[in-house]
Amino acid sequence: MLLRSPHLASEETPPFELKGSLFTLTVLHLFQMDRAAIERHLAEKVKQAPSFFNNTPVVIDLEGVADSPEGLDFNGLYELLRAHGMVPVGMRNGTPIQQVAARLAGLPTLPESRANGAKKPDKTEPVSRSRIVNHPVRSGQQIYAPDGDLIVLGTVSAGAEVIADGNIHIYGVLRGRALAGVRGAVETRIFCQSLEAELVSIAGHYRISEQLDSADRGKAAQIHLMEDRLVIEHLTR
Repeated sequence: MLLRSPHLASEETPPFELKGSLFTLTVLHLFQMDRAAIERHLAEKVKQAPSFFNNTPVVIDLEGVADSPEGLDFNGLYELLRAHGMVPVGMRNGTPIQQVAARLAGLPTLPESRANGAKKPDKTEPVSRSRIVNHPVRSGQQIYAPDGDLIVLGTVSAGAEVIADGNIHIYGVLRGRALAGVRGAVETRIFCQSLEAELVSIAGHYRISEQLDSADRGKAAQIHLMEDRLVIEHLTR
């Protein structure tokens, strides 16, 4: 019988493995180049919830300033975001010149967002399918329902994340993060039996735990957009 050396076995085992995965990233949509205005508004946002933005990965979206004749100081913007605890990981939707400037600053260029140059979702088109999760979603887990609704028949724990292109229905306590309409469908909604969320988001418009009213905590609720503002309505059980 031939025995393999443990050293030989360890040498033949790959030291790592590359796999695709889905992550939720905070996107900074720039609408102007004024650094002072950016810094002032950024400081206000971070002041509202300093722990939420600490070491948060951020993608810089330049679609709103693509036609601006002004140049963008990516090195300065990078330093500004880092000074407020955020970690810039790349940029998207920039012009060819902006892409070059970003790469020179060490920021990779990410694929353009689906909404940029692509057909926007038809609000009248029904959701094609739903994903049903018949167990609690535990801390560290992330569940995504592409092209449809996500239905969770249990609690979403703190540190867990549920994501859907359509609506999100949670038949339990929402303690983690819920992101509906992640491809830009502004008519989507979030429903839960008890609202104690770390974050709720619809089509990129979000509210974090520190911004929830005490009157809304622990209540059965539906969350939707109204004039680009998140609205929380209580549900009768």
